Amino acid sequence: MAKNITARSKNFPQWYQDVIAAGQLADHAPVKGCMVVRPDGYAIWEAMQQALDTMFKETGHVNAYFPLLIPENFITKEADHVEGFAPELAVVTQAGGKELEEKLVVRPTSETVIGHMYANWIQSYRDLPILINQWCSVMRWEKRTRLFLRTSEFLWQEGHTAHETADEAQEETLQMLEIYRKFLEETCAIPVIIGEKPEHEKFPGAITTYTLEAMMQDKKALQSGTSHNLGQNFAKAFEIQYLNRENQMDFVWTTSWGLSTRAIGGLIMTHGDDDGLIIPPRLAPTQVVIVPIFKSDEEKASVLEHADKIADQLKATLGRLKVKVDDRENMRPGDKFFTWIQKGVPLRIEVGPKDVAKQGGMIVRRDNREKQPCHIDDMVSTVQTILETMQESLYQRALNFQKENTHTVDSYDEFKSVLKDKGGFILAHWDGTNETADKIQKETKATIRVLPGDGDKSEGKCIVTGQPSKQRVVFAIAY
Repeated sequence: MAKNITARSKNFPQWYQDVIAAGQLADHAPVKGCMVVRPDGYAIWEAMQQALDTMFKETGHVNAYFPLLIPENFITKEADHVEGFAPELAVVTQAGGKELEEKLVVRPTSETVIGHMYANWIQSYRDLPILINQWCSVMRWEKRTRLFLRTSEFLWQEGHTAHETADEAQEETLQMLEIYRKFLEETCAIPVIIGEKPEHEKFPGAITTYTLEAMMQDKKALQSGTSHNLGQNFAKAFEIQYLNRENQMDFVWTTSWGLSTRAIGGLIMTHGDDDGLIIPPRLAPTQVVIVPIFKSDEEKASVLEHADKIADQLKATLGRLKVKVDDRENMRPGDKFFTWIQKGVPLRIEVGPKDVAKQGGMIVRRDNREKQPCHIDDMVSTVQTILETMQESLYQRALNFQKENTHTVDSYDEFKSVLKDKGGFILAHWDGTNETADKIQKETKATIRVLPGDGDKSEGKCIVTGQPSKQRVVFAIAY
């Protein structure tokens, strides 16, 4: 175990902060609650951006950019929206040395300003659908912050679409939910449970909010992405009307959906160990690091040449494989190993004089530390196989952990006992009322995370009130 990282079993929150520091991912900014994303952390975000952006564009979405500042009256046009965000708003009251006639809100999200622009752009059904995404930062003045998981300013993408019909908007909402699922499970190796949020947990102004809930290693839940069907609420508030196919004026149907740098926090807490970060191969900014080992100048020349030969071969044959040769001379090999372990690079290839003589190298996996010698002729196929195996292994390990820590209960006493002694996700019946949800949260700190789209749909009785319940829902203590 690394000396600069607290053990997960001893203090999980401190472990999380230590991993971020050791991996040089982010730091606290001078403004309380804000963060500086360091190059290694931003490289992960760039990899996430590239993966998601490709998926968005494959489904017909395009990128645009909207202003950081929003007129305060925009926020107040949609009643549920302003009520939901009011405590978190940062407001600009002065600019250019003068008091502003109208206050400006630093965007907490962009539905309002985008709705205003859509009202100008949309005239006819021929202008629909509009499928726009933007990559930006938003600000929500959080009282309690934690790097990546909850900061006052954070990076994200937010998609905003407008459609002719309710069915098209619903199809879009579910399509984006599926894109997020594929990204989280297939790229980040994070298993998720998907479904609807309960009525009292919906996005302000939405008619339906869908969520993806992941389980972290401390068995808490992390909301990892959301997709909202906004119906015609924002269309009516911002008068987004169009001439329909019957030559009559109608309101569009809109959606919004987003995923943020919180996903980096989820990545850390799903896969990391007591030595630091572990990055799944499909997401890793550096997938293979080659570490030359030598003692003399004579050894140095041949070892570096051999290391470069392996790197060139991997890059040429495996196309976009991201390979780095660590040829720094101011660090010992052991210190280099330690550095790359803490940064979570999936594979390390050690190359010394003996490896040059044998025309090979020693491959070391980050996740399970397994080592295997490999001849240079087999290097490409072996590296490719190990990376694919590691990607699946990380997902399966996290999925097994989720399943092992998901419990079904049928009484409130059992619920409280399981939550206290075991933690994790709890499947239980709920009567659908805010009063019962509030009671459970007040007494146990557990909240309803998701109404699962799959799984047990059998009806039952609420664990608290005994009233009818349509299906089991997922409860957990969450970030």
